[in-house]
Amino acid sequence: MGKKIPARVKSSVRYVALRTIERVDNGGAYSNLLLNEMINKSALGEKDSRLFTELVYGTISRKLLLEYYLTPFITNPKKVDSWVKNLLSLSIYQLVFLDKIPDHAIINEAVEIGKHRGNVGIGKFVNGVLRAFQREGAPSLEAIQDPVERLSVEISMPKWLTEKLINQMGLEETRKLGLSLFEKSHVSGRVDLREISIEEALEELQKDHIDASASQVSPYGVVAEKGFLAGNYLFDAGKLTIQDESSMLVAPAMQIEKNHVVLDACAAPGGKTTHIATFLDATKGGRVKSLDIHDHKIKLIKQNAERLHVKDVVDTEKLDARKVGEEFPAEYFDRILVDAPCSGLGLMRRKPDIKYNKSAQDFEQLPKIQLEILESVAKTLKQCGIMVYSTCTITEEENQEVIATFLQKHPEFKKIDVSVSEAVQPAIQDQMLTLYPHQLGTDGFFICCMQKVC
Repeated sequence: MGKKIPARVKSSVRYVALRTIERVDNGGAYSNLLLNEMINKSALGEKDSRLFTELVYGTISRKLLLEYYLTPFITNPKKVDSWVKNLLSLSIYQLVFLDKIPDHAIINEAVEIGKHRGNVGIGKFVNGVLRAFQREGAPSLEAIQDPVERLSVEISMPKWLTEKLINQMGLEETRKLGLSLFEKSHVSGRVDLREISIEEALEELQKDHIDASASQVSPYGVVAEKGFLAGNYLFDAGKLTIQDESSMLVAPAMQIEKNHVVLDACAAPGGKTTHIATFLDATKGGRVKSLDIHDHKIKLIKQNAERLHVKDVVDTEKLDARKVGEEFPAEYFDRILVDAPCSGLGLMRRKPDIKYNKSAQDFEQLPKIQLEILESVAKTLKQCGIMVYSTCTITEEENQEVIATFLQKHPEFKKIDVSVSEAVQPAIQDQMLTLYPHQLGTDGFFICCMQKVC
């Protein structure tokens, strides 16, 4: 850029939001990971941090819709720098979806950023576009003739992905799913019931003015609509950890006994490993072997195991899950979890940028890797043992189709019921659980339990 931007502009919430959106656009980091870094780096207060988070998530999650709104007001879009388009999208998001700040203040600040980040001409251009938008309003989606394209813009999801979901679940359910991704995600925590009851945990959280309730999805969960769960005494004491309600369903589904030797084949960052560990007893030989291919992730699993007081039953090892069959003897494990690498599309509410970073080709390669892992670990499972396959995605290619292909090649395995609460029961079809984000407010998630025939 080469020019010095005044401190009052550079430190403003909207400028920090703009820089964050740019970094996400350029592949710098997932939005959810970047938020805390930018809040700390920019020293934003609590109120400004809330607005910053809203601006970043809102603008990114509605990216395609905002671009559609902008189109009639920009004559030569190819001549407009990407940061200017982001500034306009950010401003239009505020004008349309937020109501606490007057329109004139939003426009004036956008003009200031345009002028100082670019030049006077850019400031005038930003002013002209936003004033025109303010006068004429957003263009109607009804102008889009193709119903798939119209829905794609409405829910701000690439057309190929919208089409894929329509084929899988129908147009109306896809619309409900897409619109639900604009809703604010809540934070959930898993309580170690060996240490404290859900009721006691809720009382403790209330002392910190954390508005939480018992999860309807998992008997181990609490859900906070507001407040910082990870800042509470329970987190530091290792009695609570941050985990989505959907992933809390995995360990109980494995039907673990105290003396079992368990494999968590793709374990980082250790949320499911540490939950598995709470069902084991070291004095009775219970162990969980946790694998990952990265040193820093192995370190993270160890740190979580130590904080949550389960390190006595957790063994970590750096290993590609596709090599398990070469490294461990046949029929070695009582239980196996394959929480497989996947597209992560179940996380679109927390990582809104993820839907723009995937391509149709991903769904050709990922199932191959998922099947390779299942093939590798299957031989190390004992007779009568249970293997659980889970993902944080919602596509059939990575879920139901992977299971069907595996079972076709392995008649020694059969599906068994996934044990869940009454609230989750409707999400089970053909003994497989698929949780969509719009159903119970969780991440999108898939679980299938398979038993090796005795």
